[in-house]
Amino acid sequence: MKATFKVYRFTPETDREPHYDTYTINAEPNERILDCLNKIRWQQDPTLSFRMSCAHGICGSDGLTINSQSALACQKLVKDYDYTKEILVEPLRYFCVVKDLIVDLKPFFERIKSITPQTPLSQVTVEPEKERIQTPEERSRFDDALKCILCACCYGACPVMTEQDEGFVGPAAVLREQRYIYDSRTTDAKERLEILKKPHGVWACKSYYMCTLVCPKNIKVTEAILRTKNKIITEQPKQDATGES
Repeated sequence: MKATFKVYRFTPETDREPHYDTYTINAEPNERILDCLNKIRWQQDPTLSFRMSCAHGICGSDGLTINSQSALACQKLVKDYDYTKEILVEPLRYFCVVKDLIVDLKPFFERIKSITPQTPLSQVTVEPEKERIQTPEERSRFDDALKCILCACCYGACPVMTEQDEGFVGPAAVLREQRYIYDSRTTDAKERLEILKKPHGVWACKSYYMCTLVCPKNIKVTEAILRTKNKIITEQPKQDATGES
């Protein structure tokens, strides 16, 4: 069968404005969007640029906006979309475009780093006399957070980041903090919560649930953020947590 893709193109060094190129290829319903992009690059236009690596939903490198929704190109199939019409492929929203479908992820990783306590680990770590024991129940508190592959799909889908608060640390950053603040072995959980209480931290999230909707690992991201908010409220006076009396 034939499938048509409308693909975002932009080379900052030479193009004044972004534009779209349309490609029609032979594709099967069970083929991945990534397979189709490779066909376009191999058979029609070798200048088309996009990221890919493992191609199995593990590395998270091929995050794109497909028909206006963030997704991994290696996970989405042609049949997931109405292939009787053009399938629109664009870079992840919010990020600056390096070339075509490749975006600069530096702001994403800077936000991840910004929530890490700056206190030297030696000042917060007390060496135990024996190994740190953790029960399966304690581990289950942050199991979901460990699934995150840092693909940034949640950032490209978050209305807060794209429309309301560009300084928001973002869903993935808050999710990553949950991995530590709920770990019974962590010794700097309080300091991590203090960082999340700052402007552009956890309270900037408005619970649109878009991060949960697009997460390729099916992580309940919004639920994790709400749990973190609740932890701040229950462990600190309410006026201290929200900045209001």
